[in-house]
Amino acid sequence: MIPVRAVPAADLELLRRFDTPTICNVVELFDLYPRTMGYMDRRIQACFPKLPPMVGYAATATFRSAFPPRAGNVYAGLDQQVEAFAELPGPPVVVFQDLDDPPAAATFGEVMCTTYQAFGAVGLITSGAGRDLEQVEALKFPCFTNGTICAHGYCHIVAINVPVHVGGVAVHPGDLLHGDRNGVTRIPNEIASAVAQACPAYVEAEAVVLNYLKSGKVDPQGFAAARKECKRRIDQLAEQLRRAIPR
Repeated sequence: MIPVRAVPAADLELLRRFDTPTICNVVELFDLYPRTMGYMDRRIQACFPKLPPMVGYAATATFRSAFPPRAGNVYAGLDQQVEAFAELPGPPVVVFQDLDDPPAAATFGEVMCTTYQAFGAVGLITSGAGRDLEQVEALKFPCFTNGTICAHGYCHIVAINVPVHVGGVAVHPGDLLHGDRNGVTRIPNEIASAVAQACPAYVEAEAVVLNYLKSGKVDPQGFAAARKECKRRIDQLAEQLRRAIPR
């Protein structure tokens, strides 16, 4: 696997304190790519919306369940997959691209998620389906899927540490991912620390408008002034961030 740029643990912890929409808002300020890129589309939904945000490095894999593997059993490849977690600089997020279209069976269940969690993973994303949702929810292990299927079929891992395409996003091994009940987004590793440190200022800027609206005494002029101040702060933050990142 290509060496992955590590993000300091303190910055990962800071990223966990903010919801995914806030992360998306701050990433946009860097103007690295169009605002319609970098986040997974509506096909990828949180199985357990009440769990807190998930942040970790992509441990990618491809998956099939429509027919038996050429060798091994339904869990073929799982040993090699968890062993490869050690190649990442921090907590893994397992990311599966289901190669069957439509998915034939569930990508994961209680056994797989318990295994991943025991080896340090902090979540799972699949373009396919999941099952054993009650048992996995009890693990407090965030999962994001394209649906639910009750059986595992001939589930097997085809390849690990390969680029995958999930929810409209190309994910490479080691990409930093952030997900919560709102969805999943990729944070470019090279700006992740700056994103984390900018989130409090972004939230404070938005609070100018929100606090005004909650004040109980509003009028169009005051609302316009609050919005203007919010925009001023966000524009100033964007300028600082873009200036700090080499182009």
